[in-house]
Amino acid sequence: MITYNEETRIFHLKAVDTSYALKVTDQGHLAHLYWGRAISGEHLQHLYKLSNRPSFTPSTDLQQLEYSLDTLQQELPAYGDSDFRSPAYQFQLPNGSTVTNFVYESHEIVAGKPKLDGLPSVYVEEDAEAQTLLITLRDELTNAAIVLSYTVFRDYAAITRSVQYRNEGSNVLTLNRALSMSVDLPSYKYDMLHLSGSWARERYVHRRKLEPGMQSIESRRGASSHAQNPFLALVSEGATEEHGDVYGINFVYSGNFIAGVEVDPYLHARLFMGINPFDFSWKLEAGEVFQAPEVVLVHSYEGIGGMSRRFHRLYRSRLARGEFRDKVRPILVNNWEATYFSFNEEKIMNIAQSGKELGIELFVLDDGWFGKRNDDTTSLGDWFVDRHKLPNGLEGVVQKVRDLGLQFGLWFEPEMISPDSELYRKHPDWCLHVEGRRRTQARQQLILDLSREDVQEYIISTISDVLSSAPITYVKWDMNRNMTEIGSALLPADRQRETAHRYMLGLYRVLETITSSFPHILFESCSGGGGRFDAGMLHYMPQTWTSDNSDAISRLKIQYGTSIVYPVSSMGAHVSAVPNHQVNRVTSLETRGNVAMSGNFGYELDLSGFTDKEEELVKQQVALYKEIRHIVQFGDFYRLLSPFEGNETAWMFVSQDKKEAVVMYAKVLQEPNEAIGRFRLQGLDPSVLYEVSAGGRTGECSGDQLMYAGLAIPPIYGDFQSCIYRLKAVE
Repeated sequence: MITYNEETRIFHLKAVDTSYALKVTDQGHLAHLYWGRAISGEHLQHLYKLSNRPSFTPSTDLQQLEYSLDTLQQELPAYGDSDFRSPAYQFQLPNGSTVTNFVYESHEIVAGKPKLDGLPSVYVEEDAEAQTLLITLRDELTNAAIVLSYTVFRDYAAITRSVQYRNEGSNVLTLNRALSMSVDLPSYKYDMLHLSGSWARERYVHRRKLEPGMQSIESRRGASSHAQNPFLALVSEGATEEHGDVYGINFVYSGNFIAGVEVDPYLHARLFMGINPFDFSWKLEAGEVFQAPEVVLVHSYEGIGGMSRRFHRLYRSRLARGEFRDKVRPILVNNWEATYFSFNEEKIMNIAQSGKELGIELFVLDDGWFGKRNDDTTSLGDWFVDRHKLPNGLEGVVQKVRDLGLQFGLWFEPEMISPDSELYRKHPDWCLHVEGRRRTQARQQLILDLSREDVQEYIISTISDVLSSAPITYVKWDMNRNMTEIGSALLPADRQRETAHRYMLGLYRVLETITSSFPHILFESCSGGGGRFDAGMLHYMPQTWTSDNSDAISRLKIQYGTSIVYPVSSMGAHVSAVPNHQVNRVTSLETRGNVAMSGNFGYELDLSGFTDKEEELVKQQVALYKEIRHIVQFGDFYRLLSPFEGNETAWMFVSQDKKEAVVMYAKVLQEPNEAIGRFRLQGLDPSVLYEVSAGGRTGECSGDQLMYAGLAIPPIYGDFQSCIYRLKAVE
């Protein structure tokens, strides 16, 4: 999978359908040669080209004047030594300078994929699944080293990259910039695709043409954020869901990040991703190492949809972990929008009893069960049960729910602390803060300083005690604000700018410890919905609450955008009450169910308030989802009609053997005298005859007809309407 030509000093990395090539130049720098559809042969020297430029592009080698770092297509560039473009890294030396010259020293090709110390990453279960190339570069003056890591997979069309920055000299160095990947592409004729939004409007799809200069996305919020997702793709001009070249990169990290493209004066495109250098530095004492997080690189020649399915297959199987990685997820009911903070044991049991009668499998008790938590002003950090609401304790209500035949789940917000709490009164220095400055609150709460080991141990201990107290099988792990006054009482002045990253390392240690200690629990991450929907969290928790906005029509865009990179098995999707609590829209129960069934399905309303007709429909939805969830959660996903481009949305799920499929179609607004509509399916076996059923009607149609001629839209009338089609191969 990885070869090295001693004569040309070229590395050729081969994953499924993908080639990636780089070269050690005569001057010792790493030059990028190719990334794209798989190519054969080892004679790739012709891909290495240099050209003379004017004096404003300085020559790095006077014996080879056309050699300039300012025009060389590089793998990990620096600034200050003749390259004027955006760098991947920057060391500051004791004399204050930031000029370095890292050149090739050695390389090693190893079987498997080494773990990243303290960080989430894609993994292998046996060494034969992957090969990893480790390239060591060294700066002679400082004796600092950089180790670049590239992993290619036997069974997945992806490459991962990460970097170690090592101080192997005798002086103290400071890292001011430590990105995880950078690659120079020979052309700028791409569109930049990214996922942006806000709370309740996460991961909307944005696409724009590259222009000369810098274009980037970033987060400075201490989390990957609602505003920008740590994903970026370059899409060839005219590329669609099904056709065209796409280069996607995704950061396996949950904190501050930057990703972007710089188009230089010669119209090359430098694509990069890593920890945001804004307000970041890292002190490296002699012998210390900084491990940058991992980036996953995916190339697809089958359009945006092909890129998505490559990410999905890798993340379902080799990013998510634990007992629930390959298990279908339970149908749940969450009490939050049904009761908010106003509940008691009787109300909880009424909802659970209704859930049992409707076929639901899991009851989740949300915020308000602990401390004196009657609103959002108090008690975060005090993880002991409120016996005024639950007089028989947590173990009492859990047992009653389980006696009904339901599993029990619980909400936590472990990273937060309320100023009005026993914990804050005892440890006011445990929150992120800067001495002498205001402690800015959001949702009337502060953030615990997870860079501190004592805080980490408190969270591990208190959450573990609760989870050990009763047979809990599901946890919703929430985080409802972003970082301000990012400082730690325990760090010295010259390490304060390390706080945000040390927080993430502390969080990952907490998650690793707790999820490993309770492997029978299904963990779902949440940050006001999708404010931390990223690959870093998916390594510990196989699913995420996609958005606090549960409105079905809003969710068409949110779930569509999320699927660009993240698998459907990672998306929590619930039916909620109408008028919707976020946008006040009234949508039919049928459409709410159809959209929510395109994820990990559940309900978030008062089940005991349904009419007889609604109860019957919910029973049908629950029964249907139990039949199709193995396809929805683990099948191949295809986007058919985009909610960002018209009035209709459609997507589909296809089983691995292509014998079954599920199609969801939705129309936002009714138009008069519409044409008879059709839309083309994808991913089917063209030679197979399928039974197609929808709305009580059944017919037969071949796979090639469904994909090339299309599927007829049934007559549905009114706004916010939808339907689900089921396809089964005729034996």
